[in-house]
Amino acid sequence: MQTLINLGILVAVVVFIVLPLVGSAVRVVQEYERGVIFRLGRLVGPRGPGLFFIIPFVDRMMKVDLRVVTMEIPPQEVITRDNVTMRVSAVLYFRVVDPAAAVTRVADYVRASFQIAQTTLRSVLGQSELDELLANREQINDRLQEIIDTQTEPWGIKVSTVEVKDVELPDSMQRAMARQAEAEREKRAKVIHAGGEFEAAQTLADAARVIGSEPQTLQLRYLQTLTEISAERNSTIIFPVPIDLLQPFFERAAGQDNRRPTPTSAG
Repeated sequence: MQTLINLGILVAVVVFIVLPLVGSAVRVVQEYERGVIFRLGRLVGPRGPGLFFIIPFVDRMMKVDLRVVTMEIPPQEVITRDNVTMRVSAVLYFRVVDPAAAVTRVADYVRASFQIAQTTLRSVLGQSELDELLANREQINDRLQEIIDTQTEPWGIKVSTVEVKDVELPDSMQRAMARQAEAEREKRAKVIHAGGEFEAAQTLADAARVIGSEPQTLQLRYLQTLTEISAERNSTIIFPVPIDLLQPFFERAAGQDNRRPTPTSAG
């Protein structure tokens, strides 16, 4: 009986000791994670995804997330190359491509990437002019992405996209830009109006040359104008009559007067 009791105690002790050791040796890593293993302080390498075992009290594991991280850069005070002060915010997309480097080469890769993005944003925008920032934002985004990715590459970080999100200008600068845009619109309107006047004058000059070469054209145009006026419901129409148009009637009347017999006097 005592032997059975001693055996039960031994089994219980083994269960309470072995089960925690087995539990601490089993590790499960998700598909989007990697487990970086250190054995007695020395880097072994990343493991996963799935189920694997480590040596209890000898190995230490750190999980690293491989998914894309979206980091918002708060508004930064920036002075452009043409001395315009503004507040600019951006968003940064990056992910870990080398889990071992992200753990061993930098203490906190998320915070380090955030600081690099802040300083690079102020530096790049400080070298650009306001018009370039407003008109060529895609080029500035590409330049930011290239610079930040180059600086974070030793940490095993890949920066995929950097987007300048909001640009806040002072009220005085907004009013000045509004006046500039209005002046530009007025300039285009005047240029278009002047071009229309020039084309109209050129067309009238061409028409005058055609009418001057053919006098009958002027008479046809005159008759057409009379037809258009007569279509309107006006009570009285006063219009000039060219002498050339009535000249045939004058000549006919003069001919009839010449053919009329002269009266003779009696006895």
